[in-house]
Amino acid sequence: MNAAPESPEAPSPRPEVLGGPVPYLIVEGALRASELYQRAFGAEEVGRIPPDDKGRSMHVHLYVNGGSLMLSDAYPEHGCPFKPHQGYSLHLQVDDVEGWWRRAVAAGLEIATPLQVMFWGDRWGQLRDPFGILWSMGAPAE
Repeated sequence: MNAAPESPEAPSPRPEVLGGPVPYLIVEGALRASELYQRAFGAEEVGRIPPDDKGRSMHVHLYVNGGSLMLSDAYPEHGCPFKPHQGYSLHLQVDDVEGWWRRAVAAGLEIATPLQVMFWGDRWGQLRDPFGILWSMGAPAE
């Protein structure tokens, strides 16, 4: 018996989880967030659960800057409602902060704190994405 060909929507084999603590973000539009993070941060989507009949995905796995980032839509009917994001930010320590910054802004992230040299010696700034997530970026100032 021949196996059916894998569809583009089928989940990938279990990709390796990279890094220490892995952020798992619940957003309104996990598949759209994945697309945005691919454009803004050069993320690579390495796995996903196909969307349900409402267009929601319960799991998307990305590699971003050498680490894993996971996404899910909210599922209030299963006790997982959406709550606005607050009290944290995600930081990307990168080699070319100017290039990363320009790419993220061009992809649609809004500047929250302009990129500048900070007292600790990094060129650093913060951006907010359309899903409400606050991202910071930094690299040693030279």
